[in-house]
Amino acid sequence: MKRLQQILLLSVLGAALVPAGKTLLLAQQPSMRGFPPAAVAGERAIEEKARQLTSAARVKEFMHAMAAEPHHAGTPASRKVAEYILQNLRRWGWKAELERFDVLLPFPKQRRLEMLSPRPYVASITEPAIEQDSDTADANQLATFNAYGGDGDATAPLVYANYGTPEDYAALDAMGVSLKGKIVIARYGHCWRGIKAKLAQERGALGCLIYSDPADDGYGKGATYPEGPYRPPQGVQRGSVMDMPIYPGDPTTPFAASIPGAKRLSVKDSTTILKIPVLPISHHDARPLLEALGGKEAPPDWQGGLRFPYRIGAAEGEKAVLVRLKVENDFVIRPIYNVIATMAGKDFPDEWVLYGNHHDAWVNGADDPVSGSAVVLETARVMGELRRGGWRPSRTIKLAFWDGEEFGIIGSTEWVEKHGPELQQKLVAYFNSDSNGRGQIRAAGSHHLAPFLREVLADVRDPVGSRSVLEARVRIQTETDGEPRPFTVEAAGSGSDYAPFLHHITMPSMNLGFSGGCPGAGVYHSIYDTLAWYEKFCDPGYLYGKAFSDVMLTALLRLSAVPVLPYDFEELSTTVKGYRDGVAKLAREKHAPLDFERFDRAVAGLERASAEWNRWSQRNLQTLTADRANQAALNGRLIEAERQLALANGLPGRPWYRHPIYAPGLYTGYGVKTLPGIRESLEQGQPELAREHLDLAASAIERLSAHLRVLRTEAESRRVVAPGQASGN
Repeated sequence: MKRLQQILLLSVLGAALVPAGKTLLLAQQPSMRGFPPAAVAGERAIEEKARQLTSAARVKEFMHAMAAEPHHAGTPASRKVAEYILQNLRRWGWKAELERFDVLLPFPKQRRLEMLSPRPYVASITEPAIEQDSDTADANQLATFNAYGGDGDATAPLVYANYGTPEDYAALDAMGVSLKGKIVIARYGHCWRGIKAKLAQERGALGCLIYSDPADDGYGKGATYPEGPYRPPQGVQRGSVMDMPIYPGDPTTPFAASIPGAKRLSVKDSTTILKIPVLPISHHDARPLLEALGGKEAPPDWQGGLRFPYRIGAAEGEKAVLVRLKVENDFVIRPIYNVIATMAGKDFPDEWVLYGNHHDAWVNGADDPVSGSAVVLETARVMGELRRGGWRPSRTIKLAFWDGEEFGIIGSTEWVEKHGPELQQKLVAYFNSDSNGRGQIRAAGSHHLAPFLREVLADVRDPVGSRSVLEARVRIQTETDGEPRPFTVEAAGSGSDYAPFLHHITMPSMNLGFSGGCPGAGVYHSIYDTLAWYEKFCDPGYLYGKAFSDVMLTALLRLSAVPVLPYDFEELSTTVKGYRDGVAKLAREKHAPLDFERFDRAVAGLERASAEWNRWSQRNLQTLTADRANQAALNGRLIEAERQLALANGLPGRPWYRHPIYAPGLYTGYGVKTLPGIRESLEQGQPELAREHLDLAASAIERLSAHLRVLRTEAESRRVVAPGQASGN
């Protein structure tokens, strides 16, 4: 403690005693976006100290506590994990509380799958424990099911639909295969599970089975658990099939938080709950069904890893495989508990930097999500230690541990729907993580945060070798592509808790973590996602847990301290140009010509306004930060910037989604669609709607450009304000 206080004091004194830009020490320091030169050394010192305090052993400790037992949302076990998090946060000096929402969380009551002909077979629909891993025999495991599928008892012929993508269903249409009155079986992969069932329902199917094919995450990839990391024969992937591309969160309270007095839709009136029964199964249970199918042999790229020819199913008039599928859910309102922690900023308490990860799991959830939530806890612990040593953030830092994510991004969505107006005024950025493990850093989200993130990653050491995290990522990306490639932030679709922040209230958001080196698909959403699996096959020494803590501490400390928010909309404009070219190509392919003249002018205008703001603000950092009132006003206007893009009426057919640059696809689920209003209108054969959304996107970009120009004009007018004077005096 005493040593920490001495280091912090020397850091502050060193920064204060050295005139800006005058010493060899500062001349040797790289610039830091948004910081005057005199502030860089002190900021680097506190960040370096934080990274010295992180501990792989502590990450392991937190993981063992949170992944010890099954803890799906809506259960006492989930609340127990939330209470564990809460107690630690308070012990480390955070102001922390549980925030409860009462939401529709269905649990399975009945599940039955049987083949009636050509021979009888009753599916086990269970996952057996493995002797070498005691956690696979834990009590209170959630049964294998797909949340928000409909209730039903259907007996019908079976049809194989490959991965159940839009293209696969179109291929069945082209083959003359009708799904009306049938039960569909599709394998996991290539699109989100909810799309498979939704498309089957739209084509008149009576039910949908989704199985894990060994070619995708089982023995076709390598040895199965416990000998290897891949899915064992009776492993099942649970998961939600809520129609989240319409809206996530509690299906009964769209656009509003699930709090006392909230008006609720009935289950039958909710547009995001499917009407047909859906059930996930293992390839052990899928094998007898698929092997019995007759009819046409499936195309070569539809053949999976089971060792027999895959067929589509009986043609009309042929003897079919007759299957009975029965599912009943309880559709009960249950409590969930977000944990929200706050460390108030000493200078700008109404500017918030937020970092979150969900804490609920389908079963034990060592990889998903505890590997990520343990990192948030380690980040909290280190910040608490810094705080006890005398450091305080300039801006408020908030940490969130969301509940109900696995069922449909519920905890975060309800929180955003409750606090949206306040967040739109105060949120500097939301950082999200989910699973974390061996591999390379990846990030997706608001592109104006990308230059800031690259600077952060350049200052954090990769857990393997002497390179920085940024250098390691660029090396891998360059080797993969065969030519030099910079680190890029990807466009963000959905699938985790950043969605309501980015897509609904259109605030700066980033989803990130280490990935690519853990074959997590092999145990994803199963009883086999345990500590034993994680420590053997993913991050044995928790080195990547520590490394990710280093990344997030650096990002949070820097963004909470930076005098002028380091947004760079020039990078956004460059990125949008690439999206525009893709949409133009699609328009030509669809023979639906679009006039991009206004859109191109808008993007060029944003590029100019952004470049001018970047150059001018960098030259005038000292002046801009000389007066706290002016600084607060300036950053307040920057916080407003991304939401200038928001579409008042949202995307076509789904007004909850308001960002014109990125959205999850209506028929991809998690997968992103860029310039979604234009792109999806073209894909659905609606050229007039595409033209309308081309204009709306241009208008949104023009609003952002105008906002940046006004911001610069206002900032220039304040240059004459002496330090210490009130803004405008």
